[in-house]
Amino acid sequence: MAHAAAAQSLSIDFVLVWIAILLIAAVVASRLSDRLGVPSLLLFLAIGMLAGSEGIGGIPFDDARLTQSIGVVALAFILFAGGLETEWAPVRTVLWRGLSLATFGVVITTALCGVFAAWLLAIPWTEGLLLGAIISSTDAAAVFSVMRSQGIQLKGRIGPLLELESGSNDPMAVLLTLALIKLITVPGTPLLEFVWMFVLEIALGLAFGYALGRATVWSLNRIRIQAEGLYPVLLIAAASMTYGLTATLGGSGFLAVYVAGIVIGNANFVHKRSLIRFTNGLAWLMQIAMFLTLGLLVYPSRLWKVVGLAAAVSFFLIVVARPVSVFASLALASMPVRSKAMVAWVGLRGAVPIVLATFPLLAGLKHSELFFNVVFFTVLVSVLIQGTTLGRVAKWLGLEAEATSRPVSPLEFAPGRKTNSDIEEMVIGEGSVICGKRIVDLPFPKSALVVLLSRGDEYLVPRGGTVLRAGDGVLVLADKADLPELRSLLDPAAAGESEEA
Repeated sequence: MAHAAAAQSLSIDFVLVWIAILLIAAVVASRLSDRLGVPSLLLFLAIGMLAGSEGIGGIPFDDARLTQSIGVVALAFILFAGGLETEWAPVRTVLWRGLSLATFGVVITTALCGVFAAWLLAIPWTEGLLLGAIISSTDAAAVFSVMRSQGIQLKGRIGPLLELESGSNDPMAVLLTLALIKLITVPGTPLLEFVWMFVLEIALGLAFGYALGRATVWSLNRIRIQAEGLYPVLLIAAASMTYGLTATLGGSGFLAVYVAGIVIGNANFVHKRSLIRFTNGLAWLMQIAMFLTLGLLVYPSRLWKVVGLAAAVSFFLIVVARPVSVFASLALASMPVRSKAMVAWVGLRGAVPIVLATFPLLAGLKHSELFFNVVFFTVLVSVLIQGTTLGRVAKWLGLEAEATSRPVSPLEFAPGRKTNSDIEEMVIGEGSVICGKRIVDLPFPKSALVVLLSRGDEYLVPRGGTVLRAGDGVLVLADKADLPELRSLLDPAAAGESEEA
């Protein structure tokens, strides 16, 4: 008994050492990604492959079910964190465009890639459509990570549109994948059953996401917890409950956690800044865990066997299917062609397609291993080609916005339960009418108060006679209704760009 316990203890110790090594390697890789210009997600996958059974690590791992479970949990928290940092005001202006991309865009991509895959791989049309459905959705983890880690800022409403699309198109891809798997395994399933499944998933996802998001805000503000460290625990519980309860009742858990994140992130609650920072770190941990696990599951020797086929599918997806789906979905939108072209190029595939590729494996479909390897290779190509060229394409199309570094304030705003005020960090633009003026002379709304001023690496306590300069960062406390007016006063150029595209 003692020997068995010692062996088990050593085994756990060994696992913890490997976890630490992989996490440290991932953190170092994220630092190198900035210098190399390669998305960190690609390096995370590479580390997982190197640590796998055919790599230098030699870790034996071939558990598709565990990989799927880790991927689902990780994606839930990534979407929740993405929703927390999504501002509703700009998203609301592109709501119908984003929903069109998330529904019609996914269906069009599935159809085009499905027909092409069926012809190329010489497989039945239902299996071709299944492969098309698996790679049909853009990935929130990839889009959020690449855009923010590379500091890419786009003019107008393209950024909010891309975030909304990537955060909301997973339910359609999941639905199509599950429906096609059922159609393959149980031929003759009525079409109305799939329609009802889709309506139920979307309706429950929206309803539970909104309701549980509001309930979370109420709980954070009403429950007086003495130990501040328990607030992140409450937020984790809220995200877990939102996904788990919605999915259990037949709704889209992914849509629910994203909606809940948006609802919570656009409300006032105690310790808001620190909790958002916590969820951001949690999202990074989830991304690392998910991509390392996906990398471990892959056998590089099997990838080489499908390089030609996978390259053809990847090329068709990037050059044909994605652009056609974007321009068709946005046909009625009053957007310049160059803006639509930018949206088409930012169609990054990431963990979602790889996680969806485990469903055919678990269902025991005939070509499931082929699908997994083709999908994995397609994700590699998408992240490598599209992820590394986003900045250059945006610049070539004239859609790259000037990067503004927002000051990181040392202050924390804990709003009361009934306050309509919010605190926001803003940067004074070159063309602002307040440049060179004293704070006492500013044409600010009556509710606005300049709380803190940052100039370079220095923080200043503002006084009435303090003269503001272009590039200064100001921390402003004001009523929410007055924030748009303040933004236009502080940086009119950025406000003007938001009306374009």
